[in-house]
Amino acid sequence: MGDYKSFSFSKMMGCCGCFGFVQKPRPRRAKRSISNLLSQGLLLDGETEGEETYSGDVTSNCTSGDDNEVQAVRNRSEDILNFRAENGMVCRPFPVKETCKLDRSEDENGNKMINEYVREYKIGCGSYGKVALYRSSVDGKHYAIKSFHKSHLQKLRVAPSETAMTDVLREVLIMKMVEHPNIVNLIEVIDDPESDDFYMVLEYVESKWVCEGTGHPCALGEETARKYLRDIVSGLTYLHAHNIVHGDIKPDNLLITRHGTVKIGDFSVSQAFEDGNDELRRSPGTPVFTAPECCLGLTYHGKASDTWAVGVTLYCMILGEYPFLGDTLQDTYDKFCQRTLTPS
Repeated sequence: MGDYKSFSFSKMMGCCGCFGFVQKPRPRRAKRSISNLLSQGLLLDGETEGEETYSGDVTSNCTSGDDNEVQAVRNRSEDILNFRAENGMVCRPFPVKETCKLDRSEDENGNKMINEYVREYKIGCGSYGKVALYRSSVDGKHYAIKSFHKSHLQKLRVAPSETAMTDVLREVLIMKMVEHPNIVNLIEVIDDPESDDFYMVLEYVESKWVCEGTGHPCALGEETARKYLRDIVSGLTYLHAHNIVHGDIKPDNLLITRHGTVKIGDFSVSQAFEDGNDELRRSPGTPVFTAPECCLGLTYHGKASDTWAVGVTLYCMILGEYPFLGDTLQDTYDKFCQRTLTPS
């Protein structure tokens, strides 16, 4: 790991006492614990099952760029995140609860439980795992729990020498460090070294946005779009000020509370950067929301690409359609590089 003692902390946004949290020493875990896999490098040899390939859906995640460049950026991001964690640079008043014991049981009605959480129903699927709604038997609140199989993540390659496990670990590290009204909050991580299952207990956010019946299908009214945009910019400004690039801002990753507040979720392709050096050289997000410079094979700035994605998202909110959408991935890239709007 690199030496990051030369960080210029004065350049990093600091809400009062922002980085003053002191992390308690962690007990050593067995080899299968997910928290130890990051330091092992996740280097797997030979063929693996379930390799991800581009399926032609320009609205889904797609990675590109030189493999060595991607690996270097990811490694640098992980070093930075580990350095912040080891030095107590956690911008939240209360730490994320870490549980290393998994108990499976049933409640009196036969509903499945993991530890204190009672399963109600499946919500959907995340980038690499399933998401279900659970209710805590302790405080009665609902939580969205994202579940993963560690063995599956280690078989799923995202680069020649890297697996999906790294993306999940990075997502956890980032979410453990941040807390903001416009960001989905990570409550607890359940990682039993003796189990293949790993869980992220997240704040439950009720829904995605609801179409208002004005303009094109799935368009929002301008007042609602303005309010949502303000929340998105607030959450993203916080991330950028804390040297984090989200990398995949789009409607599917923006959740709405019952009070109409937008919260940014899904940090599976997010990256941390040092001081003002947010240069990247790949597009980890979703093609139709990708900034033009990201698909040209050039070095680009992560914060600027996030800002572009916000603009595309605003266009979608108001008009209910994508501004740049072709029949193929290359056609889509050509459209937004040439600023050719999709005909209504």
